[in-house]
Amino acid sequence: MDEMHITGGRRLEGRVRASGAKNAALPLMAAAILADSPMRLRNVPDLADIRTMTRLLAELGVVARREPGGDMVIETLDEGPVAAPHEIMKTMRAGICVLGPLLAKRGRADVSMPGGCVIGQRPVNIHLRGLRALGADIRVEHGNIVGKCGRLRGEEMYLGGPFGSTVTGTENILMAAVLAEGATVIDCAACEPEVQDLAHALNKMGAHIEGIGSPRLRVEGVERLAGIEHTIIPDRIEAGTYLIAAAAAGGDVTVEGARWDDCFSLISILQEIGARVERSNGPPASTGGNGPGGVRIRSAGRFAGVDVTTLPFPGFPTDLQAQMMALLAKAEGNSIIIEKVYPDRFMHVAELNRMRADIRKEGNVAVVHGVDQLSGAPVMASDLRASAALVVAGLIAEGETKIERIYHLDRGYERMEEKLAPLGADVRRVKAD
Repeated sequence: MDEMHITGGRRLEGRVRASGAKNAALPLMAAAILADSPMRLRNVPDLADIRTMTRLLAELGVVARREPGGDMVIETLDEGPVAAPHEIMKTMRAGICVLGPLLAKRGRADVSMPGGCVIGQRPVNIHLRGLRALGADIRVEHGNIVGKCGRLRGEEMYLGGPFGSTVTGTENILMAAVLAEGATVIDCAACEPEVQDLAHALNKMGAHIEGIGSPRLRVEGVERLAGIEHTIIPDRIEAGTYLIAAAAAGGDVTVEGARWDDCFSLISILQEIGARVERSNGPPASTGGNGPGGVRIRSAGRFAGVDVTTLPFPGFPTDLQAQMMALLAKAEGNSIIIEKVYPDRFMHVAELNRMRADIRKEGNVAVVHGVDQLSGAPVMASDLRASAALVVAGLIAEGETKIERIYHLDRGYERMEEKLAPLGADVRRVKAD
């Protein structure tokens, strides 16, 4: 099993490219089930979760293969299979995204309840409520979601939950509704850029979706969808992680391909704590679809405390909460972090405190008292974003930090050590004894 070894205290300088968004690529791979012809996706990141989704699609008669240039071509060879097995589903939350397409296209589904990172309760009851509203007969038995239907029927529905809109729930209902008979209206739809990317791709496939980017989506069902070529948007969470790392360690870093509007809630907070953040006027990113320039950050590695509340987009992302906590562990004064999306998402607190951070958690609130210096230590990653937080902490800690169980990191970051090292970080991947 690999570990990440980091010796902190290095200033970061240079350019790093944001890969394609994992959370956009995974539902788009599932959307290939809906298509009558092959799909070609560009800018698909090389991640463990992408490989897991490839295995899951293979179980469903869908082949996803990478071509030499990096494109992914996805083609349905057998429309018979409808079972998504537990052995695959237990490792990845996004596997639930095959449920809507299976019901809409094949009329049946037998999908194991999903797993993924242990960051608190993430029920799928809203997914099921929406699919039932479209006319699917759904039961949960022996840990599986079992559904069947004729052609789904459009309906108006509300997808809000106790902590706001549901991203994967919106995606699932959207992919089911595009082949339903009649119109579907989704109120309290998620507005995240990844949901928008899926909706734009579905429209290119022949769907009729209006209101993209708003909390009210209107879908006019069609009878069939065609395969398309589509470029995945850049990963705003990966981009944000590198912006936070540069702010924490100090330096001058440009994240190529980072989209200003997608990252604006983070950018505003980084500016508030004293970093200089601006649109980059540099050369275009090397991968198609990332667009020209990116976001440039300059930081002296000294910053004031700030209060942060996670919210659905366009609010501050829950997926950057842990990384921001690592930065604020060394800020001047006190900071308060309120987690309103996944209230239990604080498993990284204990590991940061092992590195001499001073963080106290009460319910869904963490109080961070900034310290003069973090201390490198052996720590253990508990989930994907906690892993990234420990990397940020390691970059600013005194001495060496050894992060165990970094297979979590590989689920969402494409070769992070190879991206950080050219910026000047002393970071390396090693085989554990």
